[in-house]
Amino acid sequence: MTFPYIDSLLKELAAGHGTIEKSFGRHIHWGYWPDPAAAKPSSAEDYGAAAERLSLELIALANISPGMRVLDAGCGFGGTMACLDQRIGGLDLVGLNIDPRQLERAARLVRPDQGGSMAFVGGNACSLPFSDNSFDRVMAVECIFHFPSRRDFLNEVRRVLRPGGSLVISDFLPQPAFVPISLLARMKPLHKLNVFGPCDVTCTPADYRRLAVQTGLRITVLRDITPHTLPTYAFLRQLLSGPHQQNRTLSNLNKILIGLLDFYGRSRLLRYSLLHFEKPE
Repeated sequence: MTFPYIDSLLKELAAGHGTIEKSFGRHIHWGYWPDPAAAKPSSAEDYGAAAERLSLELIALANISPGMRVLDAGCGFGGTMACLDQRIGGLDLVGLNIDPRQLERAARLVRPDQGGSMAFVGGNACSLPFSDNSFDRVMAVECIFHFPSRRDFLNEVRRVLRPGGSLVISDFLPQPAFVPISLLARMKPLHKLNVFGPCDVTCTPADYRRLAVQTGLRITVLRDITPHTLPTYAFLRQLLSGPHQQNRTLSNLNKILIGLLDFYGRSRLLRYSLLHFEKPE
């Protein structure tokens, strides 16, 4: 499965678009600003640094140490794996993605240089091609809403995690009142108009707690970081207004979408959250 925003990013990167390289050449996710008021909406370098910080927030939550085997499910361009290697080192890292184009870029750009190992594997996150009890940590950075089933993914994570292992994810969690609106994102007629493609943003905090119980995991952290991610929307609107945009109608539609996401975040109807799950010993 491919998504319009990935198609667009890969096209712009291949064309040598400097702004895209600086902002999304390493990470394909939202940014994190400790002080959102200090964000620079017109700076690709600032956005790239903020995206790096979001990966670091998840890495800190995962409590990863040298010698561990870590799976990055939905690894994108390998930016989080590069962070893990550079900041911790001595890790056995595996990146999984269903899109071979993303894997090709990741394998070309990311190499272990801190005494560890690294591999990139094609596969479905809901049917992981790994043996039981084979990872200490699993990460899924801003991608689970693209997976066919959160339940299937969590079941697979529990299977491949070693006892005492943990999973960290980032996801957009709606308030219950927002779920009917979020169902619109799953309507096929809107997919061609939505730069993000099909997204399931209907899983509430209560739903995650139920899923954790059903899949034999335990949620230990559920942290709302929405205020720290809000500058992302101003940057994306600037990006969609750039001279490289060829389809102005589609660009304007997606600016409306970004504006709605900004409103939903500021209204706390859709909360960007970090979650930590543990597999029992």
